[in-house]
Amino acid sequence: MLKTRVITALVLVSFLLPSLFWLSQSAWALLVAVFIGIAAWEWGALLGWKSPSRIVLGVLCGATCAGLSLLDPAALEFRLGSAWIATAYGLSAAFWLVLMPFWLRSKWAIGGVSGLLVGAVVLIPTWLAMVQLRALGAAALLGIFAVVWMADIAAYFSGRAFGKHKLAPTISPGKTWEGAVGAGIGVVVYGLVVRQIFDIQVLSLPLWIALLFVVTGVSIVGDLFESLLKRKAGIKDSSNILPGHGGVLDRIDSLTSTLPVAALFLLLLQRSA
Repeated sequence: MLKTRVITALVLVSFLLPSLFWLSQSAWALLVAVFIGIAAWEWGALLGWKSPSRIVLGVLCGATCAGLSLLDPAALEFRLGSAWIATAYGLSAAFWLVLMPFWLRSKWAIGGVSGLLVGAVVLIPTWLAMVQLRALGAAALLGIFAVVWMADIAAYFSGRAFGKHKLAPTISPGKTWEGAVGAGIGVVVYGLVVRQIFDIQVLSLPLWIALLFVVTGVSIVGDLFESLLKRKAGIKDSSNILPGHGGVLDRIDSLTSTLPVAALFLLLLQRSA
């Protein structure tokens, strides 16, 4: 299993890193649309749909993202631009920051029209954020990815070393409060190093640290949400399209919550500057 995971990871990195740095912005938007289309196909599995309907859902979602990138130049730039962009980010932020704590506590299920609407709120803003944040530069998007990766890595090792108190035992039994605290500390350390190296002064140090803790919490919530949906659907992975890793949704679960919230915050910060 470990060998398979490593090989898959190497193949993904060898494909995505050159794409991230060398593709044009429009080509990047179309590539991300393909990945979001695959994630939508996996979302259909969480809804309990069978293959034909899932394929249609994936194609429609991917085509919608591609169409938005072709029809609205604002989607390719780092600006709010059109009203639909602000609406997409606003709905995403409200979903993750306001609604999600109640959702995880009540363990709501999804299905039918509500499942489609939730899928749209989860996936389309993720596509938009991956495109618009990349307009700041490939290194900027990669740096935000690294926040989520750092949270995952720090949570894993701190949880293994110190984990005793379950964070959400009925949703994801392996996660602990100690792991969550470790994730926050790891992200803060990473954020302070980045702030020092690149001389980031857009926020005061206390606000910068607070923001890093919020981002960590949002990333954990995204992970828990997908775990809840998979548990409700009775499946272990969203798909097996990535050998050793599961599906695209399994790899971007934390990004679906983190990227839109981070993009909205940076866009509002830009407008207030």
